[in-house]
Amino acid sequence: MKQFTYMIKAAEGLHARPAGLLVNCAKACTSTVQISADGSEADAKRLFSVMNLGISQNDTVIITITGPDEETDCEKLRAFCESNL
Repeated sequence: MKQFTYMIKAAEGLHARPAGLLVNCAKACTSTVQISADGSEADAKRLFSVMNLGISQNDTVIITITGPDEETDCEKLRAFCESNL
């Protein structure tokens, strides 16, 4: 299991468009990807689950990656967050 913490910098938080981009990135991963914030957890490959977390700017999320390609998928997701969120 790999995990990293990231503070959302996007002014709009994780509304539909950035959440959709995150979900697409997670779907490209072969690993299981979970996102958690403020005590709630969601499947990062499901748009409505991610949006239901209600993540705003400056919220901290924890992304957990589990699977045989977790090392590669973790770096892919970390790079995505740093570039887009």
